[in-house]
Amino acid sequence: MDYWFQGRSSVSLDAKGRLAIPARYRDALLQQCEGCMTLTHSTDACLLLLPRPVWESRNQEMTNGDKWPKSIQRIFIGSALDVEMDASGRVLIPQKGYQDHVGLARDVLLLGMGSHFEIWDADKLAENEATTLAAGMPDALKNFSF
Repeated sequence: MDYWFQGRSSVSLDAKGRLAIPARYRDALLQQCEGCMTLTHSTDACLLLLPRPVWESRNQEMTNGDKWPKSIQRIFIGSALDVEMDASGRVLIPQKGYQDHVGLARDVLLLGMGSHFEIWDADKLAENEATTLAAGMPDALKNFSF
């Protein structure tokens, strides 16, 4: 069974670089992937955290055929790191190659993006969102409302 993750959670990295997965997601992650996930880089200024079955599906999609350029495969596959949620619901985000790659500080936002999560430095996400809003709405969204 696949779960749908949505919303944003303010979390902090502890001194050892561990990120506490919010309680509202823990049971779903334990059921879906027994807490086994994959951490990887993104084409944005964030990290991606995917349940292992989701990662395996995306990895297979990226490596089958030639629709994914090698340069993009290097970003996602070349930086992939398998991580596990510990008994306290934390995931280690290594400093070298991960925290430092996207400039994660203590204050982090975990965004549920459907099948996976994005991990953002809080200030960088605010800057990214301000830039996005300043650019105006794409035509496809001009008539969209709730």
